[in-house]
Amino acid sequence: MTALFVVNDPQDWPLQVPGATIVPARRYLTDAAYQSTANGAPTQVFNLCKFQRYQGVGYYVSLLAEARGHQPVPKVKTIRDLQSENITRILTEELDEIVQQELAGIPGPVYEVDIYFGHDSQRRHEQLGQQLFRLMQTPLLRARFEKQGERWRVHGLQAIQAKDVQASRFDVISAAAAEYIGDHERRRRRRAGAQPSLAILCSPDEAEPPSNPEAIRHFHEAAADAGLRSEIITFRDLRRIGEFDALFIRNTTAVNHYTYRFSRRATAEGLVVIDDPDSILRCSNKVYLAELLARHRIPAPKTMIVHRDNVAEVVPQLGLPCVLKKPDSAFSLGVVKVDTEPELAAKVDEFLEKSELIIAQESLMTEFDWRVGVLDRRPLFACKYMMAPGHWQVIKRQGERKTHEGETVALGLAQAPDYVVETAVKAANLVGDGLYGVDLKEVGGKAYVIEINDNPNIDAGNEDAIVGDALYGALMSVFAQRIEAMRTQPKDATR
Repeated sequence: MTALFVVNDPQDWPLQVPGATIVPARRYLTDAAYQSTANGAPTQVFNLCKFQRYQGVGYYVSLLAEARGHQPVPKVKTIRDLQSENITRILTEELDEIVQQELAGIPGPVYEVDIYFGHDSQRRHEQLGQQLFRLMQTPLLRARFEKQGERWRVHGLQAIQAKDVQASRFDVISAAAAEYIGDHERRRRRRAGAQPSLAILCSPDEAEPPSNPEAIRHFHEAAADAGLRSEIITFRDLRRIGEFDALFIRNTTAVNHYTYRFSRRATAEGLVVIDDPDSILRCSNKVYLAELLARHRIPAPKTMIVHRDNVAEVVPQLGLPCVLKKPDSAFSLGVVKVDTEPELAAKVDEFLEKSELIIAQESLMTEFDWRVGVLDRRPLFACKYMMAPGHWQVIKRQGERKTHEGETVALGLAQAPDYVVETAVKAANLVGDGLYGVDLKEVGGKAYVIEINDNPNIDAGNEDAIVGDALYGALMSVFAQRIEAMRTQPKDATR
C-alpha cells in the first residue's frame, strides 16, 4: 500500500512518517503521476489540508482521491459531516456511555481532546479517541465537550490542520500515524485472504420490519450460494462492524436512528453498504425528493412545498381533496388526505409545528400503487400494492397501529408497463445505486412517482412470489461483486 500525506505546505509538516510520502496539495491535484493507482497498488491519501471551505483545496484533495480510486482519510462525506452540527450530534449519540465513563471526574465546563489517528494525544482517553476516529475518520481531530448538569456532551468536532500542530506533538503524531498505517495494511491483507462476510442488520422486535423471517432465511441461503458468510447482527453490534466486508440493513431506516449510525460507521470502515448513508438521507425527506423529481422532470402528482407563507395557495393550485405529507413520513404514517379547507388548515398547522416545510400533493385515486424494486440501477421486481379495503392507502391505521393492509400482487417485470418500470428506474437512479422501492400511480396511461424508498420491503410470499430465489440471488450477487471490486481495487465504498 502507498501512503500519501497531502498538506497545503510541506513546511507545515516537517516530520517523516515511516512508509509515507509527503505531497503538496497542489501537486497531488495537478500532477499526472497521482491521477491513478500506481501499478494497481492501493493508495491511501491522508488529507491534512484546510477543508472547511466547500470546493477549497482540501475538499478537492479528498474528492479527487475518491475519483482516482484512492482511499482518502477523511472522505468527502466526512468533510460534509464535520460541517454539520446536527449530523455530528446524531453520529456521536451512541458514544454517550463512553463519554460519561472517560470524562468522569473532570470538573468542566469545557474539555477538549486532540485525537491523532485514533489515539488521544495525551493517551488518557484511548477508547474515546478510537471510537470518535471510527465515526469521523480524520487524521487529526479535535473533540470539544461541554458539561450540562452532571453529563458531558459532544459539542463539536473539527479537523486540526497540519500548520496548527505544535512542534512538540510531531513525535506523538508520527508514532500514531505509523501504527495506523501498519494496522490498516494488516487488516487489508487479512480481509483479502478471508471468505467475504456480510452483516445483516435486523431486529426481532421491530413491529413492521422490511423483511419477514422467511425472507431473512432466503438471504442467508443466497449469500452462501454467492460465496459469502452471512451473520445476523442487532443494534448492540455497532462496534463489530469492522469485522465484516459488507452491511445489509433490514431494519426500517431513519436519520435520527441507529440504522443511520450503522450505515455511516460501516461506510467509514470501508464496507459495502446497502442502505448507504446518502440514500437514507435523501429518501427520508419528502421535501428533498420533491425538489429532485421536479428538477429532473420525473412525472409526479402536482406538488407544493408548503410553508407558513403559502398555505392559502394550496387549494387554488391542487384543489380538494389533497394529500399532506410530513417530510419524514413512511409506511402511511404522517400522510393524510384532507377534504375541506378547515381540515387542511388544521393539519397544516399541526405538521408545521414539527417541520418548517411540508409536502402537499394533488390526490390521485387508484385501486393500487405500483412498486418497482430497483437494484444497482436496474429493475429487480414489480408488484401491485392494492389499497386496504375501504381505504385510500395501502395501509389503514388507527393512530399508529396498522389495522388493515392491501394485498401484494407480484408480477414479472415484463408484465408491468414499460413506462412504469422506466420511470421508476430513472427516479431511483437519481438517488444512487443501492436498493430502492419506487411507488408510482398509473393514471391515463402515464406513471407518476409518489415516492422513492430506501430499505424497501422484501417479504417471502409477496415481492418474491414470481421471481422466487432469483430475487435474493440478485441482491447477494451485487454484494459479492462489490466486495470483490473493493478487495482488488480499493476505492471509496459510498454505496
